[in-house]
Amino acid sequence: MLNNVLFQIAIMLCAAKVGGEICERWLKQPAVLGEIVCGVLIGASGLHLVNGSDPVLLQIAEIGGVLLLFEVGLESDLEDLFRVGPSALWVAIAGVCLPFAGGYAVMRWLHFGNMEAVFVGAALTATSVGITARVFSDLRALQTKEAKIVLGAAVIDDVIGLIILAAVSGMAVTKEVSWISVSKLTALAIVFLVGAIVIGLKAAPLIFHWALRMKARAAMSSAAVILCFLTATVAQLVQLAPIVGAFAAGTVLAKAEHKLHFESRVKSIADIFVPIFFAMMGARMQAQMFNPGTAAGRTTLGIGLLLLLVAVAGKLLGGLTVPGRHVHRLTVGVGMIPRGEVGLIFASIGLAARVISADLYAAIILVVILTTFITPPLLTRVIRRPAVYQSALEGGHVIGLEPGQPTSDIEITQIEA
Repeated sequence: MLNNVLFQIAIMLCAAKVGGEICERWLKQPAVLGEIVCGVLIGASGLHLVNGSDPVLLQIAEIGGVLLLFEVGLESDLEDLFRVGPSALWVAIAGVCLPFAGGYAVMRWLHFGNMEAVFVGAALTATSVGITARVFSDLRALQTKEAKIVLGAAVIDDVIGLIILAAVSGMAVTKEVSWISVSKLTALAIVFLVGAIVIGLKAAPLIFHWALRMKARAAMSSAAVILCFLTATVAQLVQLAPIVGAFAAGTVLAKAEHKLHFESRVKSIADIFVPIFFAMMGARMQAQMFNPGTAAGRTTLGIGLLLLLVAVAGKLLGGLTVPGRHVHRLTVGVGMIPRGEVGLIFASIGLAARVISADLYAAIILVVILTTFITPPLLTRVIRRPAVYQSALEGGHVIGLEPGQPTSDIEITQIEA
């Protein structure tokens, strides 16, 4: 039993790293896509080297999901949440509400149950800002007004997405959907997040004070992971998703005085478990569900493409209606399109709780993969338009611009307020 588990872990890690390398080096895509695809190849749909329903592997993968959101929290800045302007707030709220409403409406139109419709709609809400930030950075456009709106909105988007996740995961336990239960779970999620952050900010300095005085190896990084797991456990005890607690713990430690002592080590641990999480997501997917030669395959593909349209349209509309002057709204909308990790966690929780079926799970995975693939080329195309760079020129300066040089070739080096 143990030997078999160790072998499967080794296979998943190897496949995830190879897939991630191929995506990042040659396809210029995020490593997560390669990890998922390679998970499909080694799972039940491919070489049958990994059992996607093995309870031990599922528990190990869950640790990866917890560490992933802990890492996201570590890279978040609570001050940014209060610093962003009304434009970013509007983009975040509209970019959550519109995809949720659209996904819910499509599922009900297709005669799916209320619970399934809520879960699918929720899975379309979260934005993966890491992909967008990377493209902005590659194009030397991180200091443009559009980039600041997108990145600011993503901070709010993460918090709203986690609250929605907490609510729908609670509904997965109660197996019912009502405005009263949704309101209670949402209020519980907000109270938990605020309470965990407030208490954590008081407790973290004491914990690290003692850890810093210990002579045991890796005491600081162990204290950080212990705080993460304990907070995730408390979240689970109050019927919230463990990753909500992990995110809260991460945001608490983001401003910790001794962050440099443990951050790199915690990320090293995450670099082992997080690829296993994504590889397991791929291993659990049945590739034959995308076979257009079968009725079930055509249905899954049809649902996936409908949800893709809703997912893209919802974020675009949120960006196109952003208030403010001198903002290239299309760039903002495209920047919010990719779904990524949190959408995958939504799908995983829904499948594990048997709220959504395997074909809906596959359809959501398809949406996540396609939105991630299409965003970089779309964003590259719209961001190179002169109108986008004009927002960076206002109030700042650009060096290295030759007479007659097109604005698509300029490099923005500094923006001064």
